[in-house]
Parts: sequence; structure tokens; C-alpha cells
Amino acid sequence: MHLTIRSLLLPLLLIFATAVSAEPLSIYVSILPQKFIVERLGGEHVRVSVLVGPGQSAETYEPLPRQMAVLSRAALFYRIGVPFEDVLIDSIKSANPAMVLLDAREGVTLREMESAGEHHDDAAHGHAEDGDDPHIWLAPANVRIMIGHLRDRLIALDPAHADSYRENHARFDQELIALEQEIRDLLGPLKGRRFMVFHPSWGYFADAFGLQQLPIESEGKEPGARTLKRLVDQARAEGIKVIFVQEQFAQSQAAALAAAIGGRLVTLDPLAEPYLDNLRQVARAIEEAYR
Repeated sequence: MHLTIRSLLLPLLLIFATAVSAEPLSIYVSILPQKFIVERLGGEHVRVSVLVGPGQSAETYEPLPRQMAVLSRAALFYRIGVPFEDVLIDSIKSANPAMVLLDAREGVTLREMESAGEHHDDAAHGHAEDGDDPHIWLAPANVRIMIGHLRDRLIALDPAHADSYRENHARFDQELIALEQEIRDLLGPLKGRRFMVFHPSWGYFADAFGLQQLPIESEGKEPGARTLKRLVDQARAEGIKVIFVQEQFAQSQAAALAAAIGGRLVTLDPLAEPYLDNLRQVARAIEEAYR
């Protein structure tokens, strides 16, 4: 009788254990491009939630109570370096001491944010401090560094699917190499050129492909009359006819500047989720601006 019960229970226990191990890792990220990156590596083995949704600004974002509740049950919080995360970290650790924290900036060389109308060639090193540029995901080479650390952390959390994470990493890494070469071929003839942006989101992208971004605002502050005049003069001198803006920010000053130089506005979104296609679109938009 005991053997019969044991023989019946064993398959049920195996089914239960398989179901438990098949539960995807609950991962929270700050922005949509991270969601794309984590899902590319984790596939069906991860369930990704994002804090800053479509059309929202990471500069002004405040978490909702329901998001904090889900965060308290997450296995991993994958931070990127945007300012609001600093406010959240203590609360997250208090609510979920067992949650693993992974910083996407690990191993990435950080650069400084430009001031209005300026370009900084000197890069800062280490983790972000005041003035460091958090938009690290906008250079494919940075994402290649990021996904190596992410792969290792996923394997540590879920060793049963290590082979899947390694295979996904190798495939994604090759996609990033191909994307970088594709953009380099497209933008190579523009090496050294400046492109004007409202918010300085594109510094890592510009550095990666031999360009320079020329921001209109910095540190969330719109430029004064003197800076605007300098920007108009510079745009005219360099033949800049396109100003790149993003939907998360007001565009009135950018529109006024575009009118002053006889140019136009083009929307680029550094927070778009389809990362690979978005960078291709950005590269084409910049290339078309100089035809």
C-alpha cells in the first residue's frame, strides 16, 4: 500500500516542481528600452514590468503605489541611472530585502551631460554623479557591455535556464555588432558634424558614431535670450536646418529656434521600446537632415 501511494505521489511532486521552476523571473526595469533588452535575453523565462511608460518622461516620473507593490515582490530590479531611481532604492530595499539589484552602468564609461550649445569630449568614469549622462543605452557598444552582466545575473538567479540565456546573449550580441556597423556605414560621411537637439539625450550615440550633439536646454532649464542667439548664430553658420526633439518635453522654444533658422522639428524618441529599429530610425533621420 505504501509503495502504491509513493508511486502515485512521485509523479505529482515532479509535476509540481516543474511548474514551480517554470515560473518566470519577475524583473522590474526603469524604462522601455531596458524591457526590450531584458526580454531579448530572458525570453519566456522572464516577466518584465517597466516603471516609465510610453510618452512619460524619466526626468519627471514618480512611481505609482501599485508599481511599488509589484516591486516589493520582484526578483530583480535592473536600474539604468536615471535620477528618480536614487529616491526609490531605499524604499525598494526596505520593502523587498531579498530582491537583487543590478546596475546597468556597471563596466560602462560614463560621459558628462552637455550644457546648452556646448559639447564635452571628456568622459567621466565610474558610476553616475551629478552631471553624468544616464542615456547609456543609446550606444550599441554600451548595450553589449550591459547584456554581458545581465546574462550572468540571470544565470545566477535561474541556473536551470543558463543555456537559454547564453544562447540569447550570443544572438543579441551579434545583432548589436551588425547594428553598430550598419549605422557607422550610414553616418560615416557625416563624421564631425553637429546635430541640434532640445534635450541632450543623444551624447552616447553621437560619440559612438563621430558626431556631436548641440543641446538647446540643459539640466531641465530652457536657455535664456543670450544662449538662444548664440544657438541661432551657430545653426546658421553650420547650416543646421533640423532640430531634433522628443515627445516627453515641451517644444515651444525648439519651434521658435527652428523658425529663426528657417528649419524644422523632427521627433526622435530615446525611450522607444523597439531598441534596434529605433536606433536605425534615428540614424536615418540624422542622415536625411544633412542631404
